[in-house]
Amino acid sequence: MTERNIKTKAVFLDRDGTIIEDAGYISSAGEVSFFSDSFETLSRLSEEYELFVVTNQSGIGKGLITREDADTVNAYIDGELRSRGIIIREWYVCPHESGCECKKPSPYFLNKAAGDYGIDLRRSFVIGDHPHDVSFAENGGASGLYVLTGHGSRHLGEL
Repeated sequence: MTERNIKTKAVFLDRDGTIIEDAGYISSAGEVSFFSDSFETLSRLSEEYELFVVTNQSGIGKGLITREDADTVNAYIDGELRSRGIIIREWYVCPHESGCECKKPSPYFLNKAAGDYGIDLRRSFVIGDHPHDVSFAENGGASGLYVLTGHGSRHLGEL
């Protein structure tokens, strides 16, 4: 049995407010600030789960940042994680402001990962700081974990 066959469960992470501080529509690596426990937590999760990032970046659709800005920020975060042995299998980015099939809480990216990587969504989790992250999990058949970082404490009453 191969490693890929064994690792069929995943954790889908929101980016802003979950892995890094939510600083609004960030456009450069210099604006990235990791939470103090991000590296240790992601390292431990990666021992048993494939890791993915699913992020709504509506600032692209609003014209506040470019797709290249978002890709640069994601590449910086990915590099920092990789330098610590943490592999994000895929970065899924919704660049739309609204009215698309890929914006959370639509399960589009969960279903894509399930098909592309053989992920068992019933054994998988979504971690995020917004109620739509929990709905995203539920809509795709995964379990949602809500964190109080980022927008988490502000939206707790909406769950």
